[in-house]
Amino acid sequence: MPRPVTNRPLLKAYDYIVVGSGSGGAAVARRLIEGADATVLVIEAGSAEFDAPEITDPTRWVPLGRSRHDWLYDYAPTERVAGRTIGIPRGKVLGGSSSTNAMMWYRGHSADYDAWGAAGCDGWSFADCLPYFKRAEDWEGGETAFRGAGGPLRIETSKALHPVAQALIEGAGELGIPRIADPNSETNEGAAPSNFNISGGKRWSSVTGYLAPIFGNPRLTILCNSQAVGLMIENGAIVGVQHLVEGQPIETRATTQVVLAAGAIDTPRLLMLSGIGDPEELASLGIEFRHALPGVGKNLQDHPLVQAVVCRSKQPMGPALDNGGGSMINWKSRSGLLQPDIHAFPVQGNSAEPRIRELYDLSGDVFSIGAGLMHSKSIGHVKMLSSDPFGPLDIQPNYLAEPSDLDALIVAVETMMDLAETRAFSDLFDGFSAPSRRLSKPEMIDFIRQGCSTFFHPVGTAKMGNDEMAVVDARLKLRGLDGLTIADASVIPIIPTCNTHAPVTMIGERAADFLLGAA
Repeated sequence: MPRPVTNRPLLKAYDYIVVGSGSGGAAVARRLIEGADATVLVIEAGSAEFDAPEITDPTRWVPLGRSRHDWLYDYAPTERVAGRTIGIPRGKVLGGSSSTNAMMWYRGHSADYDAWGAAGCDGWSFADCLPYFKRAEDWEGGETAFRGAGGPLRIETSKALHPVAQALIEGAGELGIPRIADPNSETNEGAAPSNFNISGGKRWSSVTGYLAPIFGNPRLTILCNSQAVGLMIENGAIVGVQHLVEGQPIETRATTQVVLAAGAIDTPRLLMLSGIGDPEELASLGIEFRHALPGVGKNLQDHPLVQAVVCRSKQPMGPALDNGGGSMINWKSRSGLLQPDIHAFPVQGNSAEPRIRELYDLSGDVFSIGAGLMHSKSIGHVKMLSSDPFGPLDIQPNYLAEPSDLDALIVAVETMMDLAETRAFSDLFDGFSAPSRRLSKPEMIDFIRQGCSTFFHPVGTAKMGNDEMAVVDARLKLRGLDGLTIADASVIPIIPTCNTHAPVTMIGERAADFLLGAA
């Protein structure tokens, strides 16, 4: 694998500056280099260690969430999650969260993107987005009406499903949930092998796919270990980025555009640090007000995940395969829904939240089934608690604030217990460990509150649209100030029913086309 050129002199100005090298930023940088004669600077707060062994090994991804490659963010506690602080992993390394995530490639349901169009994001229906999903893909099955081939991101399924992953698919059929060949095809409702960004037994991150092939391009500069701390604003336009180099603040100018791709937490923080946001909130922090956009930091959405239904196993799990999972199920919590709203996956071991580990005996050989809500309705916020770029944040998804979210999770957990008792699991299942038995509704609600965790899919904090809370327009340009495009999960107005790597990559692909005048 090639290495980024790290000794290239830093210029005073570039045509484009991309802040963040994750799913959106990497796609933008690649397409700008390919599509124009522009100079591009990518600023990454994390290290260049995208190829560290703990990152490239698909079975070692879970501990990355509290490692030196992580921002160490937390969701603030509420009584709805039993007063617990929930860690929210975000990659702080070249490739961002694409270098630390679970390597799932999944775009959800077509209705997700049609809902964006209906919410005031013209040109963002599924039909509009599908060509960009396809352009990103190198799908193992080749090109189809729904899949792409030859794109930067390799996507494969398991070469040999773990017995727990196979049982999940077969057991779903016993519960009336159909088996489907590909959850990224015509329908996503059913059980299927997972789509992974894994090839040759190694993680295939956005660095691997988008950036590594252009590492040597003389028009590309990748600057790692450099945190952006502000945006330069002159005469009603964003003209550059203030960032740290070896701990010292410098200013680098963008002659054409700044592209902000720092994610749903750090993008709103950088906007607020620059005086862009809710004037009252900025004043309370002592930050000089520059431009009113009250939606900055609002509209935070994430998928709640109950971790987990843990079962005693009749046999050892053996070496971990794939990412420790291997398959997935999407189904409806109640009849009459337009699309599946709940999701489950197997874990080849114990995936319980710390509180669940305290409450139950999970010793011995176990496997787990994680169940979560992909069509969540609860909405929260990201707030700065000081004007310090490294200061604390109040990050609050408001999990379970909407009663319908809790109702759907009850169905999800109960269905997972039903699944464990199907014939498909008869060679594995040896009784429940957590919960240790069937629960009454009040007991089940308590179990969900104690076990509620995150899929780490935060979105929405600089949403796209045309209402007063929108931060960017339908071409991803900051509303009211020239010179800034946002190309990350923060622009998503309504959370899609899927892992967010694929939709954010699609957003990066579209952002590049907008910048290049190709769309």
